[in-house]
Amino acid sequence: MILPPLTACGTPRRYTDPAQGPDWFTMHDLAYTLFRTAIGTCGIAWGARGVVAVQLPEANESATLARLLRMHSGAGSRHPAFDIQRIVDDIVALLAGEPRDLLHARLDLTQVPPFHQSVYAIVRNIAPGRTRSYGEVAALCGDRHAARAVGQAMARNPCPIIVPCHRVLAAGGKSGGFSANGGVTTKLRLLAIEGARPASLAAEAGNFSLAF
Repeated sequence: MILPPLTACGTPRRYTDPAQGPDWFTMHDLAYTLFRTAIGTCGIAWGARGVVAVQLPEANESATLARLLRMHSGAGSRHPAFDIQRIVDDIVALLAGEPRDLLHARLDLTQVPPFHQSVYAIVRNIAPGRTRSYGEVAALCGDRHAARAVGQAMARNPCPIIVPCHRVLAAGGKSGGFSANGGVTTKLRLLAIEGARPASLAAEAGNFSLAF
């Protein structure tokens, strides 16, 4: 597989065509780019309405791209516009241990069930270094008995990091699941990068290797 060139963070390019104007990116077009982070190569896919997917690192760049395109096979490799580049830069900084606020990132969740959208809106407000339980998120959604449904929404999260599902834990401060490559090990590493290490997580981390 021939991989597209990785984004050079810090040198954003506007995605426009002078012959067609700034709105030629139609509502049905999707684009993607890969970018390097402290934990490996990530990917992001977006359209005119916003970001549709963030892909955390797989075993290698080819696998990361393949998984990103599995759900967005029609996306083409493009240089990100300023707003997407800002998101990429903030993800890179966050994964390097710098606290960053990604609430500015515009998401396209039109294909996401309404309850999941509500969950993601709440989870996006969990700051780096902080956590909430599935039950707490469920209560904030208006149904304290919906912890299992919250967990299902986290497992189907199309935009990890922007929607920081790694900051949502099981009862008692236990890690709970994580659907990205590496599973709970990756979740614990992300929390460690952000400085969120409750005693229960620290004890749990002793059973895992946090190295990729």
